[in-house]
Amino acid sequence: MKKSKILATVTWLMAVLAPAMTVAQTQIKAVPNGSKIDVTIGNRFFTSYITSIEEKYPFFFPVNGPVTGGSVTSMRNGEYPHHSSLFFGCDRVNGGNYWQEGLERGQIISKGAKIVEQGARVVITDECVWQRPGAESPIRDTRKIIITAPSKVLWQIDFEVTVETLMDVEILKTNHSLFSARTAYDISVKNGGVMINAEGERGEKATFGKPSAWMDFYGKRADTVEGIAILQHPSNMDYPAPWFTRDYGFISPTLLYWPPNEVDVRLSKGEKITLRYRVLVHAGDHLTADIAGQFEQYKAE
Repeated sequence: MKKSKILATVTWLMAVLAPAMTVAQTQIKAVPNGSKIDVTIGNRFFTSYITSIEEKYPFFFPVNGPVTGGSVTSMRNGEYPHHSSLFFGCDRVNGGNYWQEGLERGQIISKGAKIVEQGARVVITDECVWQRPGAESPIRDTRKIIITAPSKVLWQIDFEVTVETLMDVEILKTNHSLFSARTAYDISVKNGGVMINAEGERGEKATFGKPSAWMDFYGKRADTVEGIAILQHPSNMDYPAPWFTRDYGFISPTLLYWPPNEVDVRLSKGEKITLRYRVLVHAGDHLTADIAGQFEQYKAE
């Protein structure tokens, strides 16, 4: 083979393999920083897992987009101060409130998040106890968080939580429940963004209370588009859960507000329920990011 042909072949191979090599070589690091764990992808800051005893519950903030570096989530807004970015909680549990503001009403307390792996991915584990003054703890949950970077424009958080009842538990009908994201205002439907589910239905009126495998929320930011999608794993109880959605920027797959759980939910002491979610922080719209294809991959895992 002539030298020119060899050079052309090598050049072609490098062009084809470069994106994969870049992703494979990207180092993902987790660093303890007081009451939080900071995660970087390459030299880019991605998110913090915050476990402060002064907070209502552990949560992720910011959750930065892979292109702009700005958070696709928000928190502490004046209208709904209990929306803390990307979080897991529940109201109306044995008379306590583990969702809305007021620590005396109930609090989910981390017993110490641990970094168990970093490099090609970051793995964080955590054990949390749900407690409030003057009452026994009704729930303990254990969490496994896996953070990866499938590509330069797609960053991923896998959130797996096992909820264990420490006593008989009653949860009253509530839309304030389970895994949720409060999006940044600049990508909200109210600001021109798009909220769309797996069936292609858009906006609050079309998606509120509708069961769907996933929901994506994205909008224009300067000269690009970024967003955040939540995928429900098919192994989850009562999959696919209906979604609690708001055009101002809120998505939450919750099974505690609609049939068959529109009345009280009762769990016996010692029961365990495992829930899995995948968060995709992406550039582009749902088609460019191939959220449907990403879900097909996720459900096979």
